[in-house]
Amino acid sequence: MLCADMVEVRWEDQSGKARRATALLEDIAASGACLQLETPLPLGVVIHWDSPRQKFSGYVRYCVYREIGYFIGVQFEGATRWSKKTYRPQHLLDLERLVAHSKK
Repeated sequence: MLCADMVEVRWEDQSGKARRATALLEDIAASGACLQLETPLPLGVVIHWDSPRQKFSGYVRYCVYREIGYFIGVQFEGATRWSKKTYRPQHLLDLERLVAHSKK
C-alpha cells in the first residue's frame, strides 16, 4: 500500500548509541515497509517505531539514496505484521482497490 505518514524511528548505531529520527512512511505491507530518512542506515540494523495501537520492528534490508533522501526497506521481524485493522497511516492508497474501482 502506498501511504504517507510521519513516524519517529529508533535504532542503535554501530557503537551502541541510541539514535532517533523522523521518517516518512512511504509504503507498507504485511511483511515490511519503506521509510524515507535524511540519513542512511546500515544494512541489518534493527529499527523500531510505534503507532497508537501497534509497535513495529524490523531489519534494514536496503538503503538507497534517491534525489530527496534515503529510502530504507524494512523487513518486519518476529511476530510483527502490519494490518489495516491495527494501524492505518494518515494517507493510504490501495492500488488494487483503485484499479478495481476504475474498471467498473
